Amino acid sequence: MRKWIALISLSVLILFVSGCQNDPKPPVKPVVDQTLPKLTDIKFLSEVTEVGFEWKPSYDERVAGYYVYRSNPEVTNGKLQRVATITDKYTSHFVDTKLRPATAYQYRFSTYSIEKRESVPSNTIIATTQPLIESVSFIKAITGLPNRIKLIWRPHASQRVASYVVERNEFSTTKWDELAIVDGRLNAEYIDAGLKDNKVYRYRVKVKTYDGLFSKSSEIVEAGTKPLPIMIKNLTASVDVPKKIILNWDSAIEKDFSYYKVYRALNPLLFYSYLAKTTDTSYEDLINENGKSYYYFVTAVDKDGLESPRQQNAVTGTSLSIPSTISITSSNHDGRSINITWETQDNRATRFNVIKKYKDQKKIFTAITGNNFNDNDVARGIEYTYKVIAIDKYGLASKESESVVIEMPKE
Repeated sequence: MRKWIALISLSVLILFVSGCQNDPKPPVKPVVDQTLPKLTDIKFLSEVTEVGFEWKPSYDERVAGYYVYRSNPEVTNGKLQRVATITDKYTSHFVDTKLRPATAYQYRFSTYSIEKRESVPSNTIIATTQPLIESVSFIKAITGLPNRIKLIWRPHASQRVASYVVERNEFSTTKWDELAIVDGRLNAEYIDAGLKDNKVYRYRVKVKTYDGLFSKSSEIVEAGTKPLPIMIKNLTASVDVPKKIILNWDSAIEKDFSYYKVYRALNPLLFYSYLAKTTDTSYEDLINENGKSYYYFVTAVDKDGLESPRQQNAVTGTSLSIPSTISITSSNHDGRSINITWETQDNRATRFNVIKKYKDQKKIFTAITGNNFNDNDVARGIEYTYKVIAIDKYGLASKESESVVIEMPKE
């Protein structure tokens, strides 16, 4: 008896349950009335955070209600504290809530009278709460997808499961972030989209029950997103083709290559606009100007739409400019004919045109292959003006040279 009195001389925990009221602190030395009926044959059922009790109520006219005592597993001395007062003697059930999972608790019950005298306590009941529900038994992360990672798992066997909580961790931190709650026990996948390319992530899944309880974490799985295609190498642009710029580059090495994208800008510091799409390793940019320059990038795109990085520096291409202007080095006459000599700066000319003007007439001599011209069709006392144009193999013509003027003598 002394042992029981010492056992219940503890401070109280306040608990709200059905059939109970706020419990005042028990007396330091409760008065035990051994004639009050003692509760026996108390049955219980355990859940993860709850223990439910059932007993046969006492209808003794002296009984007012029941006291519930429970041990605190966090206290090493194992003493019991009053945790609830049941004020109606006709009550036959009590549920102790907010308990720790997988934890053993000791309970004792006693009846009490209107005068707050207590009966001899019941036998000690040891009730162990259920462990947390296990997480999914199988989980897999699918690697190599573009900008995303797909998680699949085996649906949980328990009908208590309401949803799955998906968490992600990046290797740069120990923190786990909640990504999503997947509702429904039979839903068994989640796609984490919008991720960085060629990066590895870790995942785990917890189970949430209909009563709001969470399982431990599943095993940790990891997967990486698909890398971008390799940068295109050896990109070149022509500078010696008329009216166009021809680009060439090495073939993409990816097995799932789809096409190339060509970008162009007028200035390397300006925005590069999308120019063309091709599956060839060359591209002709048709330009209706001579000596026009552009800057280019070329990228590779795979079947999933992932695009390779651009080259570190753009390549410059230029459509072929016109030949250099001719310099006339000498002009003279011998009284019967006029002779003109010239030289070129770029050696591109394959032929020359000579423009002859006199009075109100104009005549052009074409397909001259040397670097001089002798005009026998002249008359005395007439002033002649000559200009020379260089023509290259593509038919591009230089600007007209400076004119030379020769006047034939009258006599």
